[in-house]
Amino acid sequence: MSAVQAAQAVHAAVAAEAASAQPGEPWLNIAIFGAFVAITMVIVFRASRNNKTAADYYAAGRSFTGGQNGSAIAGDYLSAASFLGIVGAIAITGYDGFLYSIGFLVAWLVALLLVAELLRNTGRYTMADVLSFRLKQRPVRIAAAITTLVVCFFYLLAQMAGAGGLVSLLLGITDTLGQSLVITVVGALMILYVLIGGMKGTTWVQIIKAILLIAGAGVMTVWVLAINGFNFSALLDSAVEATGNPAILDPGLKYGVSDISKIDFVSLGLALVLGTAALPHVLMRFYTVPTAKEARKSVVWAIWLIGIFYVFTLVLGYGAAALVGAETIAAAPGGANSAAPLLAFALGGPFLLGLISAIAFATILAVVAGLTITAAASFAHDIYASVVKKGKPAPGAEVKVARRTVLVIGVVAILGGIGANGQNVAFLVALAFAIAASANLPTIVYSLFWKRFTTKGALWSMYGGLISAIVLIIFSPVVSGSEASMLKTADINFAIFPLSNPGIISIPLAFLLGWIVTMLDKSKEDPKKQSEMEVRSLTGVGAEKATQH
Repeated sequence: MSAVQAAQAVHAAVAAEAASAQPGEPWLNIAIFGAFVAITMVIVFRASRNNKTAADYYAAGRSFTGGQNGSAIAGDYLSAASFLGIVGAIAITGYDGFLYSIGFLVAWLVALLLVAELLRNTGRYTMADVLSFRLKQRPVRIAAAITTLVVCFFYLLAQMAGAGGLVSLLLGITDTLGQSLVITVVGALMILYVLIGGMKGTTWVQIIKAILLIAGAGVMTVWVLAINGFNFSALLDSAVEATGNPAILDPGLKYGVSDISKIDFVSLGLALVLGTAALPHVLMRFYTVPTAKEARKSVVWAIWLIGIFYVFTLVLGYGAAALVGAETIAAAPGGANSAAPLLAFALGGPFLLGLISAIAFATILAVVAGLTITAAASFAHDIYASVVKKGKPAPGAEVKVARRTVLVIGVVAILGGIGANGQNVAFLVALAFAIAASANLPTIVYSLFWKRFTTKGALWSMYGGLISAIVLIIFSPVVSGSEASMLKTADINFAIFPLSNPGIISIPLAFLLGWIVTMLDKSKEDPKKQSEMEVRSLTGVGAEKATQH
């Protein structure tokens, strides 16, 4: 039997199973996931014993090595978008879906070259520490906290939507109420992880998750290639045969159908490549290592692990197209997000499905925990401690506020996730990247590299980038205008902005606003603070003392 015939046989079996009921055994899936939760919860409890100070809760006491932190960064970065969303995007749109993998990976070079070491040298816990270092503290910290909370919210939407789709597939839940309940349970677990473990517990969960995810994806990749005689060309032939669509091998299936879609692709690329260097929850990871050298080492480790994983997504995406079929994936609960679990079922039956789904669920839990602690730290450290209490909070008060903030963020994330359920998670994450690149990146770059930059320029850049990105998203096809929109009806249509990703407009606008307002601003910032920031960011002198506060 040829590789193509073997793929067709498996495809027929999976399609029949998916049509009759949910694939796999629900109780087996729940048991495997429950085992993961129990093991990681024990680790979180053990890690939480030393959470006594703000440095312990926010930055894990800066006790992780570069390799450990690099693994945790990979765990933070390889979200439901990477595993569920990209595999589904490749299975359905082929080459154009793989553009997500390329964008997410190339983005790390920007993070490494532009921000990793400089941020570690300059800040203490959050992105706002860097942005307010030589600018006026109060307005810049408030702006940075707002942008952090908004970016984290959009990222959380993606993870919650992934959770809803995954468990809907595993348990055969098709009604909205059941899916909403699933998202609520995920949110409750997320809150528990962060409340108990802080950054240290969250980091260990992310390290474990990264190892499991890369190992699980690696096993599936080798399995798919083995079915096709370890011949990637045979795999592509199987995918074309199963889908009946040779266009999945060519550029343009999604982003080449019109001039608007081509512009949308450029906008997506800008958001993906520039967004990583401005994601608050990724930037915060650089503070969990003791030195700038370890921060650099973290990024190198992360690039290797993330790069290997994104190579796997190419094989898994086309493997899902060949062995499951685009139509079966699109019709399953969760839509495109179900491609990876259905491929696992096609390869190894109920057990592998349960194992891979548990890993995917762990992925979601670890990422939402990282996002939540970042958002809570931003509010407690930047708003409460630095603005409300003017840098002098009562002992332990900052961590208490952070924990209360976790509860609020968890509830908001649950409600938002219910609203975003059914959307492709890779696509939703791209929106978070666009907002981060618009609201945060220009100010980060200007603060680190432009001595003339002023507080007014920072505020106009941050608020201008944030507001323009959100307004463009609201009036885009993402929210209304079709059955694929968040408002799932064509009757409601206020999509006057034609692009699905706002990056091509909002990112240059934010850079431009920061430059124009700074050039028009007659005020000057403190030259001593500017010099101190330049020396510290480039050499690390003074950074170690600051981190011990």
